[in-house]
Amino acid sequence: MTTQTPPPPLQPLDESWERALCIVAHPDDMEFGAAAAVARWTGQGKSVAYCMVTSGEAGIDGVAPDECRVVREQEQVESARIVGVDTVEFLHQPDGVLEYGVALRGLLAEVVRRHRPEIVITGNFRDTWGGRNLNQADHIAVGRAVVDAVRDAGNRWIFADQLVDGLEPWGGVREVWAFGSPLAEHGVDTTETFDAGVASLEAHRAYIDGLGWENWDPREFLEGFARPTGTRLGVPMAAAFEVFPMGWGD
Repeated sequence: MTTQTPPPPLQPLDESWERALCIVAHPDDMEFGAAAAVARWTGQGKSVAYCMVTSGEAGIDGVAPDECRVVREQEQVESARIVGVDTVEFLHQPDGVLEYGVALRGLLAEVVRRHRPEIVITGNFRDTWGGRNLNQADHIAVGRAVVDAVRDAGNRWIFADQLVDGLEPWGGVREVWAFGSPLAEHGVDTTETFDAGVASLEAHRAYIDGLGWENWDPREFLEGFARPTGTRLGVPMAAAFEVFPMGWGD
């Protein structure tokens, strides 16, 4: 009989920052992995903004995209409000068929230059969630583009056409954090804000109902990740992140 080696302990995230920008593919992506952490940070007085690359318009089988887009944007704005985020931007790129490449990098570099964050947060962009559970193509495309766009944003000779009307390069992003990564080595205590994270996910009611998952419980689902992650951090509940330093030579 073989025994499974427990995952290694997580290191606490460096929270000595004031401004973060979250860039993810779809409405609900933040809520499935990081909303409770966002509630912690806004509760500390930090500024957090959301940027959704798509509006998730292909996410509900029984609702046409034009109608779905409106509903999902409304749900995301309310979901963000619950965790203290009042800036939610939608880039209106096509849901389900995002492509990693120069065009997406340029779009995201412009967002980074406007918001001028110290930390950029995105979702897991590894091929899987660990094991055999394959990641979704939009998540992979966006996460890869985020890392590159952060570096692009600091170089005035890349996407130089953006630098008009006072927009300047921004090289002040210290790290990119990818929540939900199977290679995460850092975590943050979400024990006190876990309920806000649950409420934030529950705000995506139309999307959750559209999935057709019988008897699915958002709280139970999120606890299934937060409790074992908390054990690795030495707290009751936590969220895990893979950290990508953005400094030269890191």
